[in-house]
Amino acid sequence: MPVLPALVRACHPEPTAAVTAVAALLAVSQGAAVVAVASTVLASQLAVGWSNDAIDADRDAAVGRPDKPIPAGAVSRRSVAVASVVAALATVGLALLSGPLAALVATAGLVSALLYNWPLKSTVVSVVPYAVSFAALPAFVVLARPGAPRPPAWLLAAGALLGAGAHFANALPDLADDARTGVRGLPHRLGPVGSQVAAAGLLFAATAALAFGPPGPPRWYGLAAFAFAAVVLPIGGYLGSRRPGSRAAFRTVLVVALADVVLLLLAGPG
Repeated sequence: MPVLPALVRACHPEPTAAVTAVAALLAVSQGAAVVAVASTVLASQLAVGWSNDAIDADRDAAVGRPDKPIPAGAVSRRSVAVASVVAALATVGLALLSGPLAALVATAGLVSALLYNWPLKSTVVSVVPYAVSFAALPAFVVLARPGAPRPPAWLLAAGALLGAGAHFANALPDLADDARTGVRGLPHRLGPVGSQVAAAGLLFAATAALAFGPPGPPRWYGLAAFAFAAVVLPIGGYLGSRRPGSRAAFRTVLVVALADVVLLLLAGPG
């Protein structure tokens, strides 16, 4: 396989594309420069994705991940690591197009995500980088607006809660493989049930922040999302507890996370 397609596979293309798209749409809703924001977030996501695959190459080989380009021999570990460094440096340069404060926040979010990849992924504080980096994303977009207005507290809280919930939801499918290779982050210490409860609780709190945090009376769609989360999360947890191996709880968490992203985009300038 040529190097470029292998690098694309190694960057975690689905979450990279999704986060970049959300950032671009958020820039539109906030009145920020879309190209500057999207290019910064894309470079940051590439740096994080490539760093993750370079650091985890031995683990991926140990658990038999043929979908991973490095263990499959499609690209060298060194090439992926170099690409990560280049993307990280590009992130800082591109972030400066949005102003010094925005660049500082974008860089902090990048550093936090890289620290998750190593060494915090296997520690009890593994959730912290997710909370910090997800809070940094909307903060960066708001600061990228003309005049660099201060990001509202409710927006930062919603981003942090959404990120923390995403950490537990994202870890659930890989708990067994992670345990085989010695990863002991907070989700692994809580176990499948504890992680499902944590993901649901954090995402419900994020929904509440997005529904009731913006100034003025709550919008109808915020109330609808809040009621939806209050109903489907317990149902998913109940079905998951009654059927061993069921992915009902995991799927409901993902649906609520998607609803939270929509609320975030609908919030408008803070």
